[in-house]
Amino acid sequence: MTRRTPIGRRRPWRRPVLAAATAAALVLAGSAAAAAEPHGESPDDTLLRYAEDTWTSMAAMADERTGLVADHIDGDLKTASGYTSPTNIGGYLWSAVVAEELDLMSHREARDRIATTLDTLEELERHEPSGMFYNWYAPQTGEKLTTWPDSGDVVHPFLSTVDNGWLAAALRVVADAEPSVRKQAQALYDSMDFGWFHDTEAAGGAGLNRGGFWVDQPGDTCTVPGNYAGEGADVLYTCHWYDTSVSEARIATYLGIANGQIPPEAYYGTLRTMPDQGCDYSWQEQKPEGVVREYAGVEVFEGTYAYAGMRIVPAWGGSMFEALMPDLFVPEAEWGPRSWGLNHPATVAAQEHHGLEEAGFGYWGFSPASDPFGGYREYGVEELGMSADGYASDEPATDVDRGYEGCREGGNTDPVFGEGVVTPHAAFLALPYDRDGVLENLAGIEHDLGAYGPGGFYDAVATTSGTAAERYLSLDQSMILAAIGNELADDVLKEHFVDGRFERVVRPLVAAQVFGTDLG
Repeated sequence: MTRRTPIGRRRPWRRPVLAAATAAALVLAGSAAAAAEPHGESPDDTLLRYAEDTWTSMAAMADERTGLVADHIDGDLKTASGYTSPTNIGGYLWSAVVAEELDLMSHREARDRIATTLDTLEELERHEPSGMFYNWYAPQTGEKLTTWPDSGDVVHPFLSTVDNGWLAAALRVVADAEPSVRKQAQALYDSMDFGWFHDTEAAGGAGLNRGGFWVDQPGDTCTVPGNYAGEGADVLYTCHWYDTSVSEARIATYLGIANGQIPPEAYYGTLRTMPDQGCDYSWQEQKPEGVVREYAGVEVFEGTYAYAGMRIVPAWGGSMFEALMPDLFVPEAEWGPRSWGLNHPATVAAQEHHGLEEAGFGYWGFSPASDPFGGYREYGVEELGMSADGYASDEPATDVDRGYEGCREGGNTDPVFGEGVVTPHAAFLALPYDRDGVLENLAGIEHDLGAYGPGGFYDAVATTSGTAAERYLSLDQSMILAAIGNELADDVLKEHFVDGRFERVVRPLVAAQVFGTDLG
């Protein structure tokens, strides 16, 4: 495995400053008004109240003995799930850092909570050659799950690229934020080798990360045997790669590149859109426009989609967290003023436009979350998903299909949307790009839709009936706390995440890229 340099203290982080034209482009109809201030609260007080209540739900989900947080808990904060994942565990760790920073608990309590979780992580069963964690554990015992607690169905233990990425990100944060656990967190981080996930032959030799791997064949699931690290026994990789740029999975690429486990040119291997090559890719949502550029010897089609008078690099499903979750830790907008610095605010503007103007829901913020009518569903702005059946924003799901010029006719060119479903964590992710719009939107979700309980915002709410998914998902709650922490505490998570080595290696890659994003 490649050895990393220790994560140490660094200069104070500078918050990104958006150009005036970019900021102005966010002022959409209905979103320019000052944020609501119920009960005489200032905007900062409102955010702090949200953080306090959200931390209540995270603390309720955490097992006192193991320090492992459950995947979710019911709205009354009494019944938690019997499983958790590396992402959930990582979210709890960075949430504890934020909670201490915002004085929601003492330093001693934060230190003890973090130490308990790290002690358990050291004992969890892992794939030892890679140092990676399996995807599901029992929060009460730390046991690797082979059957689901609720149904008894078989679980084929899987090692996920993106889930390990989020846990590794959290380990970077706590190693820097809490000196008493630095050595322990650093050792766990150092043991994780992202080279195990990286297929250097994919994307014409630029390389892509597989979705993950199994140690044993998972039934009849498609697998590819191999070993990208060249040590230890072969594993069984997923048959897919993470091949889109606007994806939460890019956190693993950042980490692997910074650690020297993934080649730098892999940053350019993912797709902005599928290419515009006749009708070969006409299955994608719309016909892209773009130009070919070359970075580090890698030819890239810098494609974009049209939406609401803008040109935007889409995500696979069109959700907010695909676009903005990595931005909680990596200062993408500042480092990439010609790429993420344009695309992030454009994504926010598009989500606002869809919820307030196109669909007329009166609210916005669409990401995968609990379904208010039962189960779990992926929500997004469907036209901003590369997948032709991308994530819809409503119930029942509306498939917008405007066709693909010269290849296929549109199947639903004048959509009529059903009942909207908004997910509060998606709105929180937009805080750096439209604070007033976010606070106004959340005030309506809290007071008009009533989607607020003892642990903060419920996971999702239907905008017509006010039907709420009265549960809290630890992943979504941790994104809320991360966003509030960065907003109120000067990008605290970015400061703890980024060190000198990371910036020296990753920043030039991000800075070089030029998206075709146009805010209109």
